[in-house]
Amino acid sequence: MEQLFNIEEVAEILGVKAETVRTWLRSGKIKGTKLGKLWRVKESELQKFIKKCNGK
Repeated sequence: MEQLFNIEEVAEILGVKAETVRTWLRSGKIKGTKLGKLWRVKESELQKFIKKCNGK
């Protein structure tokens, strides 16, 4: 089963504030799933975002 990250974990991994991650999730810049009021990001989606940002 694939690992899921919450907003705070994604923010820590990317070195940004949690509010920045929330903005990216709402705009679709990072793909995530909203479960009730909580966002979750699959590890594979986070890796895609990181590669995209690094230009790879």
